[in-house]
Amino acid sequence: MIPKFSGALATIALAAMFIAAAAAASAQQPVPWQLGFQPAATEGMSNLTSLYDMLLTIIVGICVLVSALLIWVMVRYNARANPAPSKTTHNTLIEVAWTVIPVLVLMVIAVPSFRLLYAQDTIPEAALTIKIIGKQWYWTYEYPDHGNFTFNALMLSDERAAELGEPRLLGTTNRVVVPAGQTVRLLVTAADVIHSWSIPSFGVKIDAVPGRINQTWFAANSEGVYYGQCSELCGTRHAYMPITVEVVSQERFEEWVAEAQEKFAVAETASFIVPQPRVAAAAE
Repeated sequence: MIPKFSGALATIALAAMFIAAAAAASAQQPVPWQLGFQPAATEGMSNLTSLYDMLLTIIVGICVLVSALLIWVMVRYNARANPAPSKTTHNTLIEVAWTVIPVLVLMVIAVPSFRLLYAQDTIPEAALTIKIIGKQWYWTYEYPDHGNFTFNALMLSDERAAELGEPRLLGTTNRVVVPAGQTVRLLVTAADVIHSWSIPSFGVKIDAVPGRINQTWFAANSEGVYYGQCSELCGTRHAYMPITVEVVSQERFEEWVAEAQEKFAVAETASFIVPQPRVAAAAE
């Protein structure tokens, strides 16, 4: 009878090893091919990471408990150890426990989850607004608060990305530039099919839907360059719609705005009526 359980024990042991490895990896510093999230660059992403860590702890605890119970039952109540099995069919205490404990666990999860959802959906007073338009297969950005200039961001070719020191498939011809520590409101839509604008380090992911404007926000707390990709299957070049956001100081942002107003200034509705190229172009 014991050999029958060897496969189950091996499976449980393997699952426990995987869970332990995942928990350890999530607590380590970010390394290539890591498990877990990218380092947080906003308070919202820090809160998401904290919720993830809490859920991981709860899940690991439940898996360990269930695995221990399974092993105990297999060892204590197999045919050899227990040749005359009990005919008990109900246990009031156990039935109350396995109803109440999951409810309590869900309540513990619900409180921080609802708080985080509310914070993500409530947009504070913004220092600037950026309009994002998803197109097949690139992004168009407008800065209505700073002269209403518009520009496109297309993926760099492999050669151009290597020349500029940009990561392959993530570098773009033009970057979104925002000031550090300022609240940025995003108005997101699409011109053709559904896209999704996402920056993992910001904890931001929102669909771009034709004929509809969705909005979200972020406030990056440290300068640097952050990358994302379209996260909605939008056609044959879906994998080639990267997003690059550069977070700079307020002084550098004002300098960039002055440069961008000259470089990208267009008519107010030009981004909607002028045909746009569909292949990546090299940055100027």
